[in-house]
Amino acid sequence: MSARRLIIAIDGPSGAGKGTIARTIAQKLSYRHIDTGAMYRAVAWLAGHNGVDLDDSIAVATLAAGAGVDVNGSVIINGHDVTQAIRTPEIDRAAAIVARHAHVRAVLVERQRAYGREGGIVMEGRDIGSVVFPDADLKIYLDASPEERARRRAHDQSRAPRQDSAAESIARELDARDASDRTRTVSPLTRAEDAIYMDTTNTPIADVVQRILDLISGKL
Repeated sequence: MSARRLIIAIDGPSGAGKGTIARTIAQKLSYRHIDTGAMYRAVAWLAGHNGVDLDDSIAVATLAAGAGVDVNGSVIINGHDVTQAIRTPEIDRAAAIVARHAHVRAVLVERQRAYGREGGIVMEGRDIGSVVFPDADLKIYLDASPEERARRRAHDQSRAPRQDSAAESIARELDARDASDRTRTVSPLTRAEDAIYMDTTNTPIADVVQRILDLISGKL
C-alpha cells in the first residue's frame, strides 16, 4: 500500500523562507508545490494589464474567476508568463490591495482547495493553515527577524533588479505589507493555533527542511 499523501501548510511573512523551504520539501516528497502569494500577484498584474481598478473588489474578483492561472514552477496567467514581472515593489503593493478583497479571496481559496483535494501538496502563503486547509496534516509557521527578512529580500534572485536596494527601504516595504496582511478583515496573516512555529533567522535552510521532513515522517 502506498503512503498517504499529505497536505502540508506553510505560512509566514515575506522573507521568512517559505518559498525555498516549501519548494525543497515538495521536491523531496515528489509533492506539488503551490505558492498562493504568486496567485494574488498574478491577478494584480492582470488587473493592471487590463486596466481594471484594483479597488473595485467585484471587478477584480470577476477577472480572477475568468483567468487561467498556473503556478507550477513558472507563473502563467491567461497565457502570459509573469514569473519575473510579479516580483517587483509595484506588484507587492498591488497584490496587498488585491489580497484584502473578500470576493477575490473566495475565488482563489476555492482553487487552492481544489489543488489540494487529493493531498500530496505543499502549499505556502499567509492563511493556508488558518483558512485554506484548517485540517491540514501538518502546519508550519515560519518567521525571522525583520533585519534578516529584509536582507533576504535584498538578495532574492527571483525578484526583478531594482535601483533602490537599501535595507532600510526594503524593511519599510516589508513592514507595510505585513501591516496590510495582518489587519485585513478577511483571512489575515496569523499563526494557526496548531501550527508549529519555527524561527529561521539563524538556522540554515537545510536544518529547517530536515526538521519539517522529520515531522512529516511522523505523520506517515
